[in-house]
Amino acid sequence: MRADDIIQVLGNKYNADILSAASDPKSAQELSDQLDVPIATCYRRINELTESDLLELHDRPLSDEHRRIKVYRRNVEAVHVTFDEGLDVELEERSEVKNKLDEVWRTISEGQG
Repeated sequence: MRADDIIQVLGNKYNADILSAASDPKSAQELSDQLDVPIATCYRRINELTESDLLELHDRPLSDEHRRIKVYRRNVEAVHVTFDEGLDVELEERSEVKNKLDEVWRTISEGQG
């Protein structure tokens, strides 16, 4: 994705807040409640962030009502913007260690269900 496209996505209202809150997997409803974002807006922002590969569908666990819910997690730990030789955006992806820990946690959680 081009640097200016990433800046535009991050500049949209709520997107940076959603990314910040999604350091741990959360459902759209959890993000909406935590950030006080209308649920319809939250879903639109989640779609925009996933299309930009900044957020990912992390899992689809069963809810207490025995329905599958989608939980999302950010793909990046940091975004670095520089202007030295024109606009440059560097995405710092989640570390492999964090991804492995999430996978272990998901496996343990599924075993308890």
